[in-house]
Amino acid sequence: MIVDAHHHFWDPATAEYPWLTDDLASIRRRFGPEDLEPLLAANGIEATILVQTRSSLEETRQFLATAAVSPFIRGVVGWVDLTDPAVADTIAELRAGPGGEHLVGIRHQVQDEPDPEWLLRDDVRRGIATVGAAGLVYDLLVRSRELPAAHAVVASMPDVRFVVDHLAKPPIRDGTIRPWADLVAGFALFEHASWKISGLVTEADWARWQPADLEPYIDRVLRVIGPDRMLFGSDWPVCLLAAPYERVVATARELLAGLSVAERDAVFGGNAAAVYRL
Repeated sequence: MIVDAHHHFWDPATAEYPWLTDDLASIRRRFGPEDLEPLLAANGIEATILVQTRSSLEETRQFLATAAVSPFIRGVVGWVDLTDPAVADTIAELRAGPGGEHLVGIRHQVQDEPDPEWLLRDDVRRGIATVGAAGLVYDLLVRSRELPAAHAVVASMPDVRFVVDHLAKPPIRDGTIRPWADLVAGFALFEHASWKISGLVTEADWARWQPADLEPYIDRVLRVIGPDRMLFGSDWPVCLLAAPYERVVATARELLAGLSVAERDAVFGGNAAAVYRL
């Protein structure tokens, strides 16, 4: 089974998305299952994981209900308020609702928090521990700035499954690799933390990027983390800022062509199925 482990839906006509600023005007419209399904079929992708886009329980409920009637959506990474003492009850309520069996993970836009050590707050750590105790993955949306805090949290919670989204957004546009590469190395021994090859084309120059621009960053994670802890995701429709869906898929396949068949099968589906317990 080939899995796109990271995509989104949204509709600016019905909700506020503060991050959809004017420079993202080309994707500031509705994207839903009917838009993605033909792209999946054309690229031989059988299953997906739908990921939150805003800090909203209502969005999480909507995504779970959408998953219930969209056979290709096998999992939802939603949002809950990690700082709420009743977060366990909230997770239970989501699971009891329509499509609740599709809830596989929780995410918060940590990269947008003013405090680079937000993850180290006691209330946040308690919330992440509750997510893990519920059998869910915690997706880390971080950049290099937040990686030290992410490292500390992952190190202190060996019983929680973590996934680092977008390879922690390396500085592809600048063509630099440090300190990002050194920070990645700190995760080498954390077998409970996986990394998504997703969102990279929008970290590059949108108009002029080539696969070779992404290669050093993917190779770094392959060497340090290994293909048994890496997952493919498209980050559609955000990726449309820099590339159509088929080019994102083709680029990932090209850059991972040197792996064995078993390793490629793992990155393009097996690892996502295992980590998210699809």
